[in-house]
Amino acid sequence: MESIRHDASQEVAQSTKITQRIEPPRQPRNKKSKWRNPGLLLLLPILLFLVGFFVVPMLYILYLSFIDTDNLGGADAVYSFKNYIQFFTDSYYLSSLWLTVRISLYTVIVSLLLAYPVALTMAKSSPRVRGYIALLVASPLLVSIVVRNFGWYLLLLPNGTINNLLVSIGIINAPLNLLFSEVGVVIGLSNAYLPFMILTIATSLYGVDPDLEKAGAILGSSPLRSFLSITLPLSLPGIVAGCVLVFSLSMSSYVTPALMGGANVPVMPVVAYDQINSLLRWTFGSAVSYVLLATTLISVFVFSRVFELGKYKEVFR
Repeated sequence: MESIRHDASQEVAQSTKITQRIEPPRQPRNKKSKWRNPGLLLLLPILLFLVGFFVVPMLYILYLSFIDTDNLGGADAVYSFKNYIQFFTDSYYLSSLWLTVRISLYTVIVSLLLAYPVALTMAKSSPRVRGYIALLVASPLLVSIVVRNFGWYLLLLPNGTINNLLVSIGIINAPLNLLFSEVGVVIGLSNAYLPFMILTIATSLYGVDPDLEKAGAILGSSPLRSFLSITLPLSLPGIVAGCVLVFSLSMSSYVTPALMGGANVPVMPVVAYDQINSLLRWTFGSAVSYVLLATTLISVFVFSRVFELGKYKEVFR
C-alpha cells in the first residue's frame, strides 16, 4: 500500500478558509458617531442656576470694582485700579483685613479644639449612639443664626448670665467686655460653625481602621502614642477640610460680626456692606468684596498645600 502523505501547508490553508467563513463580517466604524450622555442633562438646571445667580453677578461686581466713579451711568466713568490702590494705601482697610483674618483663625482654633473630642467620641461609639450624637450636633443648625446670636447677646451682656456667674464664684471682680469685642465675635462664629467642623472630622475618623490601634497596643504603644502616631495623622484630611470650611465661612460671615461686634469690630463683610448700602459707594465696595475673596482663596490654597506636601502627604492621596 502506498503511504498517505499529509501536506501541512494545505491543512493550514483549509483551516484558514474555514475560519474566514465562520467569522461574521466586521461592521464599518462610523467616524462621525456623536458622543451622547443623557445623564449630563440632569446637571443643566443647576448649571444654569449657578451661571445666572453666581457667575454673572460675580463678573458684574468685578466689572464695577474697576470703575473710577460712583456714578455708574455717567459719562465720566474711567476704568482704573484706583479702588484697589485706595484700599491698600489706607491703614483702616488694611487693619480691617487683618482683623478679619485674625478672627477667622481664632474661630478655626476654637472650633478644632472643641470639635475633635466630639468627633473622636462619635467614631468610637456604636452606630446607635453615633446617630444620637450626630442629631445633637446638627440640631443647632435647625435654629436661625439670628436667634442664636441674640441668645449669646443676652449671655454676654455686662450684667448677663456669664458675667454674673464669674463674679459670683469670685473668678473676676468686675464684668468682662465680652460683647461688642473680638471675643464675642469668636464665640458667636465658633458656635455657628462648630457642627461643620465636628461632622467633617468625624467623617474622616470613620475610615480609620480600629485594628491599627490594636496592633500598636500589641507592639507596646501607649494610648497617647497610638493617638499621636496613628489616629491623628490619618484624620488630617478631615481636619484640613474642616479648617478650610470654617475659615471660609468665618471670613465671609456678616450677621454674627454685625450683631456681636458692632462698630467696634469692623470686619471686611461689614465694611463692604457699609460701603455699598450705607455710603452708596458701589465701586469701592465691589473692590473690597474682591479683596476679601482673593484673600480667602489664597489663604485656603496655601494652607491646603502646606499639609498636602508636608510630612503626612501620604494620607491625602
